[in-house]
Amino acid sequence: MYIEPFGVEMWMNEWETKCEWNLAETCVESLTIAELLALVGKNDTDLSELLSMKMTYGEIEGSMRLRRAICALYDQQKPENVIVTHGTIGANMLVHKTLVSAGDRVVAVVPTYQQHYSIPASIGADVHPLQLRAENGFLPDLEELRSLVVPGTKLIAINNPNNPTGALMDQAMLEDIAAIAREVGAWVLCDEVYRGVDQAGSGTTISIADVYEKGISTASVSKAYALAGLRLGWIAAPRDVIEAVAIHRDYDTISVGMINDHFAALALENRDKVLGRSKAITRGNLAILDAWVAEQPLIKWLKPVSGTTALLKFELAMTSRDFCVDLLKETGVMFTPGSALNMEGYVRIGYANNPAVLKEGLKRVGQYLAKSA
Repeated sequence: MYIEPFGVEMWMNEWETKCEWNLAETCVESLTIAELLALVGKNDTDLSELLSMKMTYGEIEGSMRLRRAICALYDQQKPENVIVTHGTIGANMLVHKTLVSAGDRVVAVVPTYQQHYSIPASIGADVHPLQLRAENGFLPDLEELRSLVVPGTKLIAINNPNNPTGALMDQAMLEDIAAIAREVGAWVLCDEVYRGVDQAGSGTTISIADVYEKGISTASVSKAYALAGLRLGWIAAPRDVIEAVAIHRDYDTISVGMINDHFAALALENRDKVLGRSKAITRGNLAILDAWVAEQPLIKWLKPVSGTTALLKFELAMTSRDFCVDLLKETGVMFTPGSALNMEGYVRIGYANNPAVLKEGLKRVGQYLAKSA
């Protein structure tokens, strides 16, 4: 089976250990276990509860404790509608492998995480991209979507909040997408890994799993919850999808680690505190980035309204990869080239890291751009 090389992951693998100021990171500044415990009102003495934990496979679908904590993130989901996976990357892979067959019609927004078009294409699906455009606020053109979702369409793949643009579909738009899908009986897979760090209000937009009877939500504790090292995600979906996914999952996951399950449950049971920290970082850092962009004549953007990433359009006579490589070598600052996301002319910045890192990185990029003007 041939699959397209994963542009973003190849870039990260090549350069992430060689940079000094990583502005390509997409997770909220990662928590240590000590910080997580302190955040939820515990301390290192509470680690003793792990000592009696027998290292079996544990509950195969994920512990009931964890699945109940996941259900609390939704309005209508029950433990039987949830299965735990190896990160969102595992969740997305399982959904595509379970639902998509050769010849099936799949509509996927672009840009998005590459899994959502390259995996179905590798299966032999008929993949139709729905290009997100700056003039539409990087939100789907519903009329264009309607023209692509013809009878027989199997799956619509969306990403909300969107990576890399930071655009956010509200409940009304999700309901419109559900209505379009309902007309042809299509599933809607929504990668919601950045859900919980909207720039306004509570910070959490409704999930597609609560909007549409054939809606499938994938997510994890990696991005908004700052716990990527746990490698723990989930699928929330109708029970028949969960049962079908479980068949595929037996071949590549069996179960997640019991210690990972424990700490993920702890974080989600205290989601208000964990997400409170994350929102303070993302909202504070976006204000820093906004002020910096305003001073850069060679940079244009659409300010994101959620997530941890933004696209910066640069006005230099070079490719995005050449720009990023030269910038890294000259300043130690790492961005992600738009070419890795099928968005040439842009770079992606991750702005949810330590504020000191963001400030210093932006300072160095500003100096580089001033010399390049």
